Amino acid sequence: MIEADTPTTATSADEPATRRDFIHILAGAGAVGALGAVAWPLVDQMNPSDDTLAQASIEFNYAKVALGQQVAILWRRQPLFIRHRTPAEIAAAVADDHAALRDPATDASRHKPGKPEWLIVIGVCTHLGCTPIFGEGKYRGWFCPCHGSVYDTAGRIRSGPAPKNLVLPPYEFESASTVKIG
Repeated sequence: MIEADTPTTATSADEPATRRDFIHILAGAGAVGALGAVAWPLVDQMNPSDDTLAQASIEFNYAKVALGQQVAILWRRQPLFIRHRTPAEIAAAVADDHAALRDPATDASRHKPGKPEWLIVIGVCTHLGCTPIFGEGKYRGWFCPCHGSVYDTAGRIRSGPAPKNLVLPPYEFESASTVKIG
């Protein structure tokens, strides 16, 4: 015979919610919120600063650069060389397309199609970050006086310790006189 006073065991699905369950849920939600409050500044500090974002892209009127001249401007806190190459400089660069180069690149890959007279490079030596000087060295391109890296008129490394060519920034010609860099 079964007695009416015998306690039965209930499963967790049958138990009603208690104040303790509510406190556990509230504590868990608070912990997640606190973790988010701590993590957000750490993630947010990895974003670029406002002054860097302001310099993300610039426009330059290249029509004022005469044939054979170079202009140096600042872009993202680095010197940027905008070179208006002469036909002789272009011919010398094209003639060296198949030379033994440390970082092989053709002259056509170093400028925009249809505009071989304009070469835009970041003016930082790829060896240790010095600023090279134009018109010096054997190839009449850029020469880094710090350690002797020599670049040709297409910005390709020809001799010295630099491992790579001068870097090409992202750019496009917007009009007959304006280039947008970045």
